Formats: sequence, structure tokens, C-alpha cells
Amino acid sequence: MSITPLTELGNIVTSSIQTLEAAYAKSGIPYPSLDEPFKPGPLDDDFALGQTTRVLIAAAYQIIATVRGPMETIQDYAPAMYLSSSLGVAVESNIPDIVKDSGLQGLDTRDIAAKAGIDESKTARILRYLASRHVFREVTPNVFANNRISSVLVKAHSLEEIKKNPKIKYEGSPAAAFVGHLTDESLKSAAYISKFIEENPTDIAAPFNMALDPTADMWTWYEKPGNDLRLIRFSSAMKGSGDRFPPDSFTKDIYWKDLKPDSVVVDVGGSVGSVTHLLVKAFPDLKYVVQDLPKVIGQAHEYWKAQYPDEASNPVKTSRVTLQPHNFFFPQPIPNASVYMMRFVLHDWPASKCHTILNHLRAAASKTTKLILFEAIMPYACPPPDGPFSREMEASAGGAGKAPWPLLSNLGLGVGGFHTMFDMQMMTMFNGQERTLPEFSELGRKTGWQLQSVHVDGPLSGIVFVPV
Repeated sequence: MSITPLTELGNIVTSSIQTLEAAYAKSGIPYPSLDEPFKPGPLDDDFALGQTTRVLIAAAYQIIATVRGPMETIQDYAPAMYLSSSLGVAVESNIPDIVKDSGLQGLDTRDIAAKAGIDESKTARILRYLASRHVFREVTPNVFANNRISSVLVKAHSLEEIKKNPKIKYEGSPAAAFVGHLTDESLKSAAYISKFIEENPTDIAAPFNMALDPTADMWTWYEKPGNDLRLIRFSSAMKGSGDRFPPDSFTKDIYWKDLKPDSVVVDVGGSVGSVTHLLVKAFPDLKYVVQDLPKVIGQAHEYWKAQYPDEASNPVKTSRVTLQPHNFFFPQPIPNASVYMMRFVLHDWPASKCHTILNHLRAAASKTTKLILFEAIMPYACPPPDGPFSREMEASAGGAGKAPWPLLSNLGLGVGGFHTMFDMQMMTMFNGQERTLPEFSELGRKTGWQLQSVHVDGPLSGIVFVPV
């Protein structure tokens, strides 16, 4: 009798669990408990175990989708906004911080609610909803404790410090900041996705504008009075996202080894220049230009001063690094650079805006200029088409080869879930998008750039173009 998809999914789960437990046993450490707060471990960043975990997650979710009745699945997915809202309550009310000192025995909702300044009954209901989804743990009736998941939402500053200075609430707390951003401006904006798609307005840029501001993009909106805490929170969330990528994702020799001394690398939309700083340390004989809007460049000067307290060694002072105000929707002021580099810029914009950005770079490029995009490549939920870069498209799903049957090619919620979530976020806030590799290639084709090579490095890819 031929093996069924459900049986094979069970086999994947069993073998994956055996692999994980064997690796932890070999290292002499117990597998982390869901009931205990998260503690970083020596195997957290192991690539092979990470792939095993992603396959296991994909199989577990596919088993649920297979065995659960379709209407029950819809009844789970459709009200997902309550999960977002409940997480938002927990983070904004500092509940993970309130219960952390109670340890595994937990804290009664009367005490949690009193310290949070919210209703006791509603506190219990919110926490029970989350605990039923394995965020927090209900120890005894109406007594809750942090678990492995909720503990990552504990903030870096104490409640006393936050009370004295609310502006530091999300400082150094990327997980809490990420939840706060998603459950505030993003959740409000997501309610307008259907209306935005159905009406396809020409005078409204994105669902965000329907929800919160019809005239300003998100960046301008953050600078308006009353949004200062939101901007700080968003910045903390984005810094945490950036820290997910190891430095060698950007400094691999494959991108820079052929450049001669004093070759110019332009970091377009480079924020304060944190990636350029990595490159300066790895390739000190190159010259760099960091470009962003004037306000950001003002912050960049402070960033480089902080990195180099000894002014004589500051690359900005030695002209190894130039900090240049520039809006990439206008002509590129540095012609004939060896490399124009952009990191997570194009995903913020629809194709028409990307064409403008890339056309300006192409007009400034020489015949030997390279364009390097550091972006996430959207993996298909089905096998990628055969042809050039098909192997790279497979790798963009987060693995070393094809997903095992009968899993989705993008490993479903093991990998593709994050990519597709971020794609919805880009559409909601900017009308931008995460792109498949053919979509990146098409952007280049329409603006005079030819896709030369692709280097997949986990969730980040280096996509290299040359002028046509």
C-alpha cells in the first residue's frame, strides 16, 4: 500500500523531533521547555537544526490543516485580529514585565490588573485567550506566568524607569516594539486592505493612508506631533529586524573581492550607515558614500562619532566615508560608482516607484558598475519553474534543497509564513511588496539592469545586477 500524505507528515514530525533531541542530548543540555522563560542557548543559531525546525513546523501546521475540518480552520483564521489585539494589550500594559518576578508560580490577575491599571476580569480573559495559544501559562485558575514565548516580550527597562520616562518604553526591546507596531498602526491599516483592493484608488497610496492619514506617507506621519513614541517604537522594531542578519551577510568576498583600492561604493538609502560601517571594517581600502534624507544624515554624523570616539580614526573625518543628503527619487549625484548598494529599499515601494529609483542609478552608472540589492526573495508555495536561477529560488525557501514531500515548497508557515506576512505588511503600509526573483529580474529589465547573480543567505539574499 502506498504511503499517504498524512502518514508521511507524521514521519517527518517524528524524524525531526528525533534529530532535535539527539542534538541537544549530544550537547548535554535539555531541550527548552515551553513552560519556562526563554534563555539563549548554544544551539539556537545552528543552521542545520534551524532547517530541521522549519521542516518540523511546516509539517505540524500541514497536519493541522489536513485533519481539522475546513470550517474549523476558517473559524480559527478569520478572527486572528483578536490574537493581534490581545498581544497588543499585553505589551502596552506591560504584563510580561509585571509577572516576570513571580517566576514559575505566576501572579493572580487581581495583582496583574492592579499594577497594569486595567480591569481584572478583562485581564484574565485576555491572558486566558493568549495562554490557550501558548503565550503565557495559566498555572492555577486566574494565576498566570510567563512562558518561553511571552518572556521575549519583557522590556529592557524596568517598570519604574518606564514610568519616569515613557519614551524609553521600547528602547532595546525589539520583540515588544515589533508587537506594538503591528498591533497599533498596522492593525488599524489592515482593516482597509479589502477596501483598498476593491476600489483601487488613484489618490490614496496604501491602506495605511485610508486608516490614518490620507495625505502623508508613514515616514512623514511618524514625524507629526503626537507620534514621537510610535516612531521610537518603530525604530526599535526595525533595529531588531536588522540584527537578525549576521555581518558576513553583507561582507562576503563574492560582492567586493574584484574592487580595486579607492573604488567607490554608494549605500543608497543607507540610513545612518550601519552596513557601510561593516564594510569599512572588512574592506578599509574602498571609499564609501552613505546617502539618505537630510534628517537621517544628521543622525548618521552622530552614529559615526559614537563608533569612533577618537576623531582621528573616524572614516568620515578621513574622507574614507562621505555622508550625503540625497533623495533617491532624484538623479544620483555620484556618477560612475563601482557599486550602488541598497538594503531593503525596494520592498517599500510599488513597481512604478522602483523604476524611478533604478532609472536614476542606471543613468549614473558606468559600463562596469554593479548594483547590489540586499533583499528577501519571496519563495513560491509551489515548485519554482525550471530555468536560470531555479536553484536559488529553491534556496530562498530557507533550505538546502527541495522541500520533502508532501510539504509546500516554501515550507508553509515554516518559512513562507514570514515572507508572506511581511509582504502583506508592505502592501498595507506602503503599497510595496516582497518580490519573487522573476519580479526582481523584471524590475531590472525595465530599467536597464541585467540580473547577473544571486546569493541566498538564509532570509537575506544578495541580488547582483550589471548595466545592459
